[in-house]
Amino acid sequence: MDENKKENECAEHDEEKWVYDSSLDYKGRIPLRASTGAWKASLFIIATEFSERLSYFGLAVNLIMYLTKVLHQDLKTAAKTCNYWSGVTTMMPLLGGFVADAYLGRFSTIIASSVIYIMGLLLLTMSRVVPGLRPWDAGSTNGVHEVVFFLAIYLVSVGTGGHKPSLESFGADQFDDDHPKERKKKMSFFNWWCFGLCCGLLLGVTVIVYIQDHVGWAVADIILTAVMVSTTAIIWIGRPLYRYRKPMGSPLTPMMQVIVAAFVKRNVPHPSDSDQLYHEVPKSAKNQGSRILLHTKKLRFLDKAAIIENDDVSKANPWRLSAVTKVEELKLIINMIPIWMTTLPFGICVAQSSTFFVKQSTTLNRTLVADFMIPPASVYGFAAISLVISISIYDRLLVPFLRRLTGNERGIDILQRIGIGMIFSVATMIVAALVERRRLGIVSSSPAGNSLSMSVFWLAPQYVIIAVGDCFTLVGLQEYFYDQVPDSMRSLGIAFYLSVLGASNFLSSLLITLVDHVTERGGRSWFGKDLNSSRLDYFYWLLAGITAGNLFIYSFIARRYSYKNVTKTTTVAVADCYQATMP
Repeated sequence: MDENKKENECAEHDEEKWVYDSSLDYKGRIPLRASTGAWKASLFIIATEFSERLSYFGLAVNLIMYLTKVLHQDLKTAAKTCNYWSGVTTMMPLLGGFVADAYLGRFSTIIASSVIYIMGLLLLTMSRVVPGLRPWDAGSTNGVHEVVFFLAIYLVSVGTGGHKPSLESFGADQFDDDHPKERKKKMSFFNWWCFGLCCGLLLGVTVIVYIQDHVGWAVADIILTAVMVSTTAIIWIGRPLYRYRKPMGSPLTPMMQVIVAAFVKRNVPHPSDSDQLYHEVPKSAKNQGSRILLHTKKLRFLDKAAIIENDDVSKANPWRLSAVTKVEELKLIINMIPIWMTTLPFGICVAQSSTFFVKQSTTLNRTLVADFMIPPASVYGFAAISLVISISIYDRLLVPFLRRLTGNERGIDILQRIGIGMIFSVATMIVAALVERRRLGIVSSSPAGNSLSMSVFWLAPQYVIIAVGDCFTLVGLQEYFYDQVPDSMRSLGIAFYLSVLGASNFLSSLLITLVDHVTERGGRSWFGKDLNSSRLDYFYWLLAGITAGNLFIYSFIARRYSYKNVTKTTTVAVADCYQATMP
């Protein structure tokens, strides 16, 4: 008995000293818990996210102003151009996440994508300082400048595609899911990740936008390039502190094997007991402390891929027999599809905050003090400040209170958090419609035919409300897609979250085109050449109705959702502990 007790104590001590979650240190060894990972490593990663978001939002929020003022696009074309670029930028992580999980690994993908990102920023700078590439000052446009400009911003899209999913999943990898203290820290990580993101966003839409409007676009580009170069060096310096995961190969092949095996055995009857299915632990998980998925009763037709037709499983063909954990990985992805689809209307609402909301600010009184006028894109700072405050309150006050109230480690379930944010998106569109209706009323009654007597701070409520919604839904989506995908697909999980925003931008453009076509046939389009000849209030009411209707569908699906159920494989021997206790 004493020997067994001693062995258990040694095992617990060994788990505290070493990290057995299949991660490695920078020399390829099992990581020491005290000297790797957790906040000491993730702070480097959050700092890198801060600089990347500073660069991205410094470009994104003022893009519509550049398109209309410098490239002379009309409002409708500029809005669709912004949505297309944002859509590509937030869909590219699907490719970047796949490459990171399957081939390069997350850290290598971060470094490679950072180089591409910097190349895009350098090219953007050249398009504004090299004489032959600069935009013309007259009303016409320089075709060469347009080509180089769009090539540069789409290089930034490619860089973001690898950077964004790899960096966030790499940061979350620094916390051990099987260690109680680190698991709680990981729950806070996504909140503080978003906090760092918002700080970068805030500086991007205030300081960088001010420089763009009052000093020069080229100066802003030089600053953004220098920031990205310096933070790429910083994340490289932190290498000894990180915990790394080896790429596991293409996650698509095992899923296709499950589908083929289930189809081939579609006429084979189900066994009466799930224990009769093929439960062998995958080789990649053995002796590494990896987690395997437990069998679930949903999507039972896929279980046929794990039915054993003979006793000789040692020579099993993976296209005819799949382990239960591989079947469950495919089930996880299929179960995510309805959640992904029902979050798209929320993303469409978010898309308006960087296009039409910003353009609205140009028609309002932006004078803060006698000699200072707020740049139009800086109104996005209302959302950034509100989101920083919301996240701090949520993580430090609301979560501890909800933990005591519900007994849930997260405070509330992830899908409940996402749903609460959707309610705020409906409220945002209602408020935006009311504010725009008031603005149009002032325009119609003004002798000058403008709304300059109306303060830009009238836009603050809609930005504040959407920021609170982001605190719940966007942060919740990051945690949901990272947590609920198979462990080998976590970069792709973050890419799935980003693809919600990307697909939403494309849908927003499609909706604008559709509404423009339908309303124009009715006599007057809701989208005129400028805001004063448009009816954005009607468009906002339409979005409020779509999002409210979708909320009921989401609630129906979320109530029936089953979360991932895992168990851990046997960890390595505790030889280090035994050696330490020998006389």
